[in-house]
Amino acid sequence: MISFDEPRSEAEGLSVSVVVFRPAEALLTSTLVSLGGACSELRKSRPHIPIDVYIVDNGGLPDLSHAIAVLADLGVACEIISGHGNVGYGRGHNLALQRIVSRYHLVLNPDIDLAADALAKALEFFETHPEAGLLTPRIGDEDGQIQYLCRRYPTLFDLFVRGFLPATVRRHFARRLARYEMRDVINDRDIVWDPPIVSGCFMLFRASVLKKLAGFDSRYFLYFEDYDLSLRTHKVARIAYLPAVRVLHHGGGAARKGSAHIRMFAASAFRFFNRFGWKWL
Repeated sequence: MISFDEPRSEAEGLSVSVVVFRPAEALLTSTLVSLGGACSELRKSRPHIPIDVYIVDNGGLPDLSHAIAVLADLGVACEIISGHGNVGYGRGHNLALQRIVSRYHLVLNPDIDLAADALAKALEFFETHPEAGLLTPRIGDEDGQIQYLCRRYPTLFDLFVRGFLPATVRRHFARRLARYEMRDVINDRDIVWDPPIVSGCFMLFRASVLKKLAGFDSRYFLYFEDYDLSLRTHKVARIAYLPAVRVLHHGGGAARKGSAHIRMFAASAFRFFNRFGWKWL
């Protein structure tokens, strides 16, 4: 662990939280190294910006000495938060939120690779658009295709079709899913303001907005915490989809992760719809 022995400036700093539970070591290392590359590029235009990374260990953290050394060489402070057990995704990020003193905060999955210029372009956008409180990037897959992770408000049927039907059946609902996934407006070129829901795999906030919202709702253990936080963000700030900011996502859906994830998905969906309103078809 690298100690925080220099004062942090809330006027300019960036913080990042990554919550892990038995992560794939190679993916997590790749995420942290790519984060280091993006921090290095950011420092070209902001050489003195304080950058703090919090790795929240919900269990099973592998040896990260190489990745942490890469970050340290770039002057990025890294702290591992551990000893609290598996408290869930949202509560894990909230543990880091209690510590931050930065202007911007990035909620980051351990299976994301950042483009080298991702952070520089994102902070530049924030500075020229004061109304923006949350940015979501162009999220690509390993084949270079867009993952349509911006969403309109879901129905139960949308979630079932997208998450649990085989591809051969799902294609019969292509038009319906395209609307839910905002394929009519999300592309490689256009900034889209105020998508209703954005993915929790990369959420870059003005820290003041995230603190005003008190972070994630800790009652969600896993799944739908990003849906909840997105909808609450609209009450205090604008959300922007910014395709110039690019990341690669290696993640997968709940149905492909086994019955325990399906149960967690269902429990979180129930909580989400109870709070924001049920839509069936």
